Amino acid sequence: MNNKPWKAIFDKYKIAKHDFNKEPFIITAEQIKTATSQFKTTNEREVRILCKQDCREDRPDIFIENKLFLLPVKNGIYVIVKGDGYIDIPEIKETTIIYKSKLDFDLDTSKVGNSEMQHLDFAYASSLVRTFLEDNTLVLTIRGRKYTPRFLFFVGKQKIEVTSVQTEVDAGYEGKNKVALIEAKNAKTNNVIIRQLFYPFKQWSYHTKKEVVPLFFEKQSDNYLFWQFEFKNKDDYNSIKLVKSCKYEITL
Repeated sequence: MNNKPWKAIFDKYKIAKHDFNKEPFIITAEQIKTATSQFKTTNEREVRILCKQDCREDRPDIFIENKLFLLPVKNGIYVIVKGDGYIDIPEIKETTIIYKSKLDFDLDTSKVGNSEMQHLDFAYASSLVRTFLEDNTLVLTIRGRKYTPRFLFFVGKQKIEVTSVQTEVDAGYEGKNKVALIEAKNAKTNNVIIRQLFYPFKQWSYHTKKEVVPLFFEKQSDNYLFWQFEFKNKDDYNSIKLVKSCKYEITL
């Protein structure tokens, strides 16, 4: 997983000698480009690719060996942090719930293609999202990429400041009392970087006083799977906890 370029980056900036127990190591996109300029392939030089570490297994060996993970903190600036930056997505062992769609007609267009977005849209159109969250007032209000406001948080005792980082929410729903934010995948996922749930949570908590609910969604075969999380401490990255999960099959 991009082991050679990241070793070159660590060697050039003597990152292994940094005291990660004291503070994260700050690194810029320009520094990454400079340290990897001798590599020939795009995958070994492109900052976006090198910094995409969405699950534990995506990390280079040097990150895994030293228990490190990567977070963006500003456009073109990252921090290398010591700790566990990921959350397990547990298997839902309970029996699949047969859910009767609130629609009284079939959606032909929802069957064209196989993307997480269309599966999530179908779950919403069938009113399954409202059912899982037990909130009939939810309506689609958020989608796509936006930049965060400035916010602070902690990983362990390490204080991290984020300023205008681009986040993406696959779908966000607002109701009378809550805002639900969904990270969607189209295949079985064992773990995911907490950032994908935490940054949107921090972002929208800034804009609303309503409860902000982070959700993870998957479509597996004929099943629609939901995991609801919460952050016990809104300023603690690792305070994430699973609230509930369910597996559904939608029928007319």
